[in-house]
This record gives sequence, structure tokens and C-alpha cells, in this order.
Amino acid sequence: MINIKKIKLKDIKKFLGKIPLTLGKNAFFSFLGLFALCLIIGGFVVYKNYLSLEEVDPQTVKQFKFHSKTYQEVLDIWQEKEGKLKETDFKYYPDPFNP
Repeated sequence: MINIKKIKLKDIKKFLGKIPLTLGKNAFFSFLGLFALCLIIGGFVVYKNYLSLEEVDPQTVKQFKFHSKTYQEVLDIWQEKEGKLKETDFKYYPDPFNP
């Protein structure tokens, strides 16, 4: 028969209470461990995204349609805002500290 040890709540509390102390005593090694963990997770995410890019079929992707009317409206708005910003260069602002 297999002998299974029961896990008690007090044992779990003891173990979780020792973790911050252990990490504090070995801060450099904790940093290295967390850094390695981040590298592994980051590598996995990059690898997963790289594979998802290769699987895209160009036939299924919608083609980009250029709307010249919308582009012209946006361009007009930007030019209007740029004109307002350039007007501030020529406006006189009195110095509040020198009367």
C-alpha cells in the first residue's frame, strides 16, 4: 500500500512564512532566478507569436483598401491643428514675474 502523508495547514503556513526570509537572505540568487523565469516566459511568448505569424494564409487576410476621402479629412484636421500651434509662436505673452 502507498503511504500518503497528510498535509496540514500549519505546515503550509510555516513553509509560506519561510519564503520571504529565504528570498531576503539570498536576494542576488532570487533576482537571478526571477530573471531566468522572465527570460523563459518571454522566449515562449516570442516563439508562440512567431509561429502564429507563419500560419497566416495571405488569401484569407482582407486586403487594405485606401479611402482617399477619409485621408483628406484627417489631413485637413491635422493641418488646421498645426496652423493653430504655429499661431502661438507669434502671440505675445506678458511675463508675470517682471511687471
